[in-house]
Amino acid sequence: MTSIVTLGSHCALQVLKGAKDEGFTTLLVCEKKREKLYRRFSFIDELILVDSFKEILEQRCISKLEEKKSVIIPHGTLISQMEPSEIESIKIPIFGNKWILRWESDRKMKEKLMLESRLDIPKSVSNPKEINGLVIAKRNGAAGGKGYFLATSEKDYKRKRDMLIDQGLINGDNDLYLQEYAFGVSAYLQYFHSPVSDNLEFFGVDRRYESDIDGLGRIPAPQQTDINKIPSFNVVGNSPLVLRESLLDEVYSMGERFVEAAKRLVPPGMNGPFCLEGVYDENSKFTTFEFSARIVAGTNLYIDGSPYSGFLYDEPMSMGRRIAREIKIAKKENQLSRIIT
Repeated sequence: MTSIVTLGSHCALQVLKGAKDEGFTTLLVCEKKREKLYRRFSFIDELILVDSFKEILEQRCISKLEEKKSVIIPHGTLISQMEPSEIESIKIPIFGNKWILRWESDRKMKEKLMLESRLDIPKSVSNPKEINGLVIAKRNGAAGGKGYFLATSEKDYKRKRDMLIDQGLINGDNDLYLQEYAFGVSAYLQYFHSPVSDNLEFFGVDRRYESDIDGLGRIPAPQQTDINKIPSFNVVGNSPLVLRESLLDEVYSMGERFVEAAKRLVPPGMNGPFCLEGVYDENSKFTTFEFSARIVAGTNLYIDGSPYSGFLYDEPMSMGRRIAREIKIAKKENQLSRIIT
């Protein structure tokens, strides 16, 4: 019997609830400090307690997961806690394409894949000396917005960069990626691509609440300049969004182009859940500034399904359950090798 396992963070509850709904045994690799939280949920069959998530690389955990015939569902915590080489070295089968997670973690590789997908993306700025307008500085990897900042000049950039160095968040310029700031309404487009059926499903949309940047509007503009810290983009939650129906054709087209580009650049391609992240401007043009090559936390909004998954399934279908359904179908059709790496 195949077991579904994930790390105790991010969207673990959704993943394991969906797995249990599809009849799988569920395991959670859980930091000891969060044991009390996850013991509350009966759909988690077993906890593997660790001091650090990196213990999943150790033989004790490997043996346990092998014994349970486990498949790991990756999410943002896996990427933020481990180097790409460590993820690639994991001996337990990982759902999706673990090689594409390196492309998500590396800003230059990420930009290359988005360009290959013919997505409209903000221009990158290769040197702080070239800043001549509003830019956003981003850390590598799945940082959840922590340590991001806006700058309008080289001087402004250096001041804020040095503050991050003092906080121990970065070591220097090489840890930051500069991108022209894209204006508009943020939208995070959630997809699922099935290599078994060769079908792309649009699953939902969310917006993200980021502290402190989303709280600045509550402070009068004259006082905003008195703030003696860098406003954070750290994500603290998500809210649902429904798009105008006229936008959906391009939503599917963007997802399809991304899937085809991933097949070319990162075989076997973009399998399973992913997210295109960007903004809509006043002309309803979408600019993509990020992608996530795995399940995103915004799907936690839709445990019973979204307005879009409801068009595809006549039953509650979360992204976590959709992943488990794909594993179940692939196993039944003897195609597990197509959906795991």
